[in-house]
Amino acid sequence: QVHLVESGGGLVQAGGSLRLSCAASGTSSSINAMAWYRQAPGKQREFVAIITSAGSGSYADSVQGRFTISRDNAKNTVYLEMNSLKPEGPAVYYCKARRTEGNDWGQGNQVTVSS
Repeated sequence: QVHLVESGGGLVQAGGSLRLSCAASGTSSSINAMAWYRQAPGKQREFVAIITSAGSGSYADSVQGRFTISRDNAKNTVYLEMNSLKPEGPAVYYCKARRTEGNDWGQGNQVTVSS
């Protein structure tokens, strides 16, 4: 099992930037991909971005060109750089570790973009 701890959320104005971090511990060598999801109040959790162990990233259409996912393998940490944030209100961002045996989730980190 992998333990994930997210950080870096907070309140930001529309058009601003934030960087989220997700540090993995435990059997992190079994991770084949790391991803970010988000969930707004009253809505389903949605995919944001994913990065494989080889460093290949892909994004949801809604964040393509504005968000960048990256990873530091030495630190077992994945990042989500968010730019040109839109005034979409609050959402909780979750980090996910994908393993052959299953998925592990972080506790979530709130991001609020104000207009």
